[in-house]
Amino acid sequence: MTVTAPGAVAAPPLHRWRWPALGVILAAEVMDMLDALITTIAAPTIRQDLGGQESLVQWLGAGYTLAMAVGLITGGRLGDLLGRKRMFLIGAAGFTVMSLLCGLAGNPELLIAGRALQGLFGAVMLPQGLGMIKEMFPPEEMGKAFGAFGPVMTLGSVGGPILGGWLVDADLFGAGWRMIFLINLPLGVAAVLAGLKFLPEIRLSDATRLDLVGVLLVSAAAFLLVYPLIQGPELDWPAWAFVSMAGSVVLFALFAGYESRRARSGKDPLVTPSLFRKRAFTGGLVAGLAFFSGLIGFSLVLSLFTQVGLHYSPLKTGLTLLPQALGSVAGFGLAMSGLQDRLGRGLLQIGAVVMAAGAAVFAVTVHLTGLDVSPWQLAPGLAIAGIGMGMIMAPFFDIVLAGVDNHESGSASGTLTAVQQLGAALGTAVLGTFFFHLLKARWSFGAAMQATVWVEVGLLGLTLALSFLLPKRARPEQAGH
Repeated sequence: MTVTAPGAVAAPPLHRWRWPALGVILAAEVMDMLDALITTIAAPTIRQDLGGQESLVQWLGAGYTLAMAVGLITGGRLGDLLGRKRMFLIGAAGFTVMSLLCGLAGNPELLIAGRALQGLFGAVMLPQGLGMIKEMFPPEEMGKAFGAFGPVMTLGSVGGPILGGWLVDADLFGAGWRMIFLINLPLGVAAVLAGLKFLPEIRLSDATRLDLVGVLLVSAAAFLLVYPLIQGPELDWPAWAFVSMAGSVVLFALFAGYESRRARSGKDPLVTPSLFRKRAFTGGLVAGLAFFSGLIGFSLVLSLFTQVGLHYSPLKTGLTLLPQALGSVAGFGLAMSGLQDRLGRGLLQIGAVVMAAGAAVFAVTVHLTGLDVSPWQLAPGLAIAGIGMGMIMAPFFDIVLAGVDNHESGSASGTLTAVQQLGAALGTAVLGTFFFHLLKARWSFGAAMQATVWVEVGLLGLTLALSFLLPKRARPEQAGH
């Protein structure tokens, strides 16, 4: 069924299959979260098998998230132009095929290329889901829809390493680490088949063409920022690395100016400029950048610390993170028990404080125990951090997207998810580079881990400060609660 309306995104307010459709969208989120994080557990094993430099560990994650970040804004716009169902299905099918390519890769170069292509197809798939959630559900069901969206992301972010560790150690069919990619094949096929049945076709009827100049500008700007952060340390920070990062700032500024001029001239911009006049959306973008940088960067460094520093197996490393997974479930449970409606933005702020406290407990534990630390000793700090993470992510998307108009939803969801992925790429690059730098400077694994944790605490503090730019409530009807 195709639903169109002049000048706006329109959908049946009560789409018949909206809840099964939400399940399809969540399945796509599972694939993304697994592939965004699962390689943090398998990376040491992959490097041992395929060879490569230290940067291979970072590029396995950053190549995926960077490609996704630079493609997500475009992906959201393609949904507006060509139809969200169509682009979701193309993205899911391509993502599945690229997962097969990664699973068959015989050298580091082919694997990183496969990861980048995975990210690009994911960039076509993911923003369609957020846009369809915004359009399929009436206001009274929007909180429940996003409430289901959040737990899947959090569980994926901490459950992915557990699954990854088990798959690597289990060596199913003799595939070893390759199973972390091959597991996407049944998930991807199921998502495509279910999407054909349950997803509605929604698009802008008056959309014209894609802003190719905007695509090139924002893609080049993101690449020039992340690439030197990963490769610079291996090459002892050559001058071109700093020139590249400075050039990225210039290109981002040119992109912003170009998009504004394009909108004023009546052409379709890649990113709707009016979005950035909304305090909730702009504040949410920057807060999300800080939060996801710390979250994903910490996950990478923790995997390296446990496997290389503590000599844990991949499965033991994944199980070490189980308290964080259980904590995130508890945090979401608290949010869904009514705290999200009563506290609104305050729940996110409390979550940032709780998560920072858990990270601090983790750092103190490592300081007191050194490399003799056991998973049981790490559990309290990780559990507290997980509770805070669940409390942050439960209201995050609902609050940030609350003030976005329907005709802006494609651009907004693509931009928000792009910033989330750019944060993941930056966190992998910055915290991973910081950790490796300390080790090269002859810091112990324990000391380097502690220092990285305190960087994450600082990013959580920044998230807390920026959260005051968000509205107090996600929806107007909550104001009386």
